[in-house]
Amino acid sequence: NSSSGRSYLHQLQSQLGETYRSIAMDLPGHGLSDVAANPEVTYSLPGYADAVVEVAKALDASNAIFVGWSLGGHILLEASDRLTDAQGIVIFGTPPIADNPPSLENAFLPHPSLRLGFTAELTQENMLAYVTTFFRPDMKEIPEFLLEDISLTDGKARGNLGASITPGGYQDEIEIVGNMKIPLMVIHGEEEQLVNADYIAKLKMPTLWNGEIQFIANAGHAPHWETPEKFNSLLIDFITDVTIGDRPQ
Repeated sequence: NSSSGRSYLHQLQSQLGETYRSIAMDLPGHGLSDVAANPEVTYSLPGYADAVVEVAKALDASNAIFVGWSLGGHILLEASDRLTDAQGIVIFGTPPIADNPPSLENAFLPHPSLRLGFTAELTQENMLAYVTTFFRPDMKEIPEFLLEDISLTDGKARGNLGASITPGGYQDEIEIVGNMKIPLMVIHGEEEQLVNADYIAKLKMPTLWNGEIQFIANAGHAPHWETPEKFNSLLIDFITDVTIGDRPQ
């Protein structure tokens, strides 16, 4: 939420990115993407899922392994019934939630800055408070581009997303992971400030890779940025295990 494809630079500019065709997209209203013409529809889990499916088809990547961070993971779960050729799904910073009623209280850890991700207008102080939740508590160097990404994000994207998290406003993600047929990898930073790992661990996930959540030490909500070597190694192991990837010939 309020980030962009730039958060995946440590993946794109690595052995992972050199070995496999890798695509990082900016959601509508985020990064360099246009603001939504119909924000009430687009800035919701179903609306974002439409965008992901459309981009995957347009780039001939429907049979990819899809990786989603935080909001991105929720979007992938929402889109999963249409990503029928996907070889696998990876989510991190994403607690699957029920749709009626939304199970937010147990899925997320209590944090005063969590609400900022659903607040349309943010001050510079708000932006800094929000971006620090992405990392482990002792993280000293906050990437400047993440603050820029928050400021570039259409404020309606945050406000409308929060308003759309209502009973029936999206598919039941607990049912989705419980009935998933393709491999699912769940990554979790051990110093995560926003997402409750104990909640995720109790969910039925029959296709969970290696039968367990993949924890990364010294990482918070953004392990792909904080601990890229470990994160990338997990992705490569997952890709190798499900025997898929656009490898150079």
